[in-house]
This record gives sequence, C-alpha cells and structure tokens, in this order.
Amino acid sequence: MRDKTATKDVAVMAWLVLVLSGVLEAAWATALARSEGFSRLVPSVVFFVALGASMAGLAYAMRTLPVGTAYAVWVGVGAALTVAIAMVGGEEPVSVVRILLLVGLVGCVIGLKLAH
Repeated sequence: MRDKTATKDVAVMAWLVLVLSGVLEAAWATALARSEGFSRLVPSVVFFVALGASMAGLAYAMRTLPVGTAYAVWVGVGAALTVAIAMVGGEEPVSVVRILLLVGLVGCVIGLKLAH
C-alpha cells in the first residue's frame, strides 16, 4: 500500500510543479517583452531566472508525466496567463471572444489533467 501512496504523491507533486512551471513561463514571456531586446536589466534578469526555473520544472514533471501531456499543459498554462497579463496591462485587447477562447484553453488543460 505504501508504494501506491508514494506513486500518487510523486504524481501530485509533478502536476503541481508543472503548473508552477507554466506560471513561470508566463513570467519569462512577459519579462522578455518588457526587456526591450535585453536592454533593460531587471526584466532581462527576471527572464533568465524564470526561464531556467520554468524549464527545470518542466523537466522534473516529465520524469513522471507523459511528454505530450506535460508539454501541452505547460504551454497552455503559460499562454493563457501571458495573454491574461497582457490584457490586464492594456497591451492586448479584451473581448468576450478572447476571454471565451482563454476559458476554453484552460478547460482543455484541466481536461488533460482529468484524463491522466
């Protein structure tokens, strides 16, 4: 029974790390845009730190989760958050259609988790 619990714990940790890595993907994508071609120090540093941590987390999650599922969730979380951050910051237009599409993307990410 212990082995089954340990396996479940590892899977839960992989999913948590994967979602956090997706959040960090949004952080590095946003920082990259704000770095103005790496000419601004703080966004450039945030980019490199978040990029390294995001990739490390993705690699960790892929030790447990299937590569296709892990990559799709990582990209989906990162893309949805990046667009949401840009919408809130006024850098992207906000519309009902765009919000519904983001909700659909998040729904697909949740579906991948539930199907796993």
